[in-house]
Amino acid sequence: MPAENCTVFTDFIFLGLSGRQDVQQGLFVLFLLVYGITVIANLGMILLISMDPRLHTPMYYFLSSLSFCDVCYSSTVSPKMLADFLSVQKRIPYNLCAVQMYFCGAFADAACVMLSVMAYDRYVAICNPLLYTNAMSRSICAQLITIAYITGLVDAAIYTSCTFRLSFCNSNIINHFFCDIPPLLALSSSDTTTNEILMFISCSCIAGFSIITVLLSYSYIITTIFRMNSAQGRRKAFSTCASHLTAVAIFFGTVLFMYFQPSSTYSLDTDKMASVFYMVVTPMLNPLIYSFKNKDVKVSLRKVMGTKLCSG
Repeated sequence: MPAENCTVFTDFIFLGLSGRQDVQQGLFVLFLLVYGITVIANLGMILLISMDPRLHTPMYYFLSSLSFCDVCYSSTVSPKMLADFLSVQKRIPYNLCAVQMYFCGAFADAACVMLSVMAYDRYVAICNPLLYTNAMSRSICAQLITIAYITGLVDAAIYTSCTFRLSFCNSNIINHFFCDIPPLLALSSSDTTTNEILMFISCSCIAGFSIITVLLSYSYIITTIFRMNSAQGRRKAFSTCASHLTAVAIFFGTVLFMYFQPSSTYSLDTDKMASVFYMVVTPMLNPLIYSFKNKDVKVSLRKVMGTKLCSG
């Protein structure tokens, strides 16, 4: 579209999850509760791991980083969404929309890679226990976490810059509750073919690599577990993987649904519902899954709570 015919918008307006005021008030209470649990549970997990020396192992080092990613990418979306539930017009400045997209994508990508790193950690611990101390030393763990964050920051910078080079001349109304790529591509008046290809490549590389790493790791893990002679050993090995497998299934299942569905069946309304689960609910579920399914975390939590009660 010629530049002289393009209306320059200084902000965007979200349609949000509902246009009814009574529904929005109910959603505000619900998602305020969800966000409160997300922050408390994830920060509590980080604090618990830092306080208990028994949890100072690579597995919980990675879990602490995952909790940090979860609370960060949820916090890029939830506070604004909560404020919009109480607003008549859900406006976000153009530049802040780009910032929201960048940090949301960066921490979500980092969490995706972190889940694959945790799968590799379980593979080394179960399949090569004698090499575990050297293979997952503190320096190697730090390098793996650094790689996860760098991957997220670089990937988010690429697709955010490409998205905001597009023209938005026809409208500034986004059929969503935060600045995500698909609704902005749908809103753009430019040719988005290159961006769609870039998004597919980006998702394929990061999500694809992570999923392949998880599948390969757990194929070796399951083979090793079934070769164990001790039933108690098999149960212990399965219990250490159960929480991670649950978190992986929820995270990657939603990602695949959001970004890999055929264009012929794509719907922004469906995407909004999936995004709620991916961006708001999943960060709350991860620490709860590890709290209820992981024996070490439950023992540590009881110990801390018991100490607090006794000192009180």
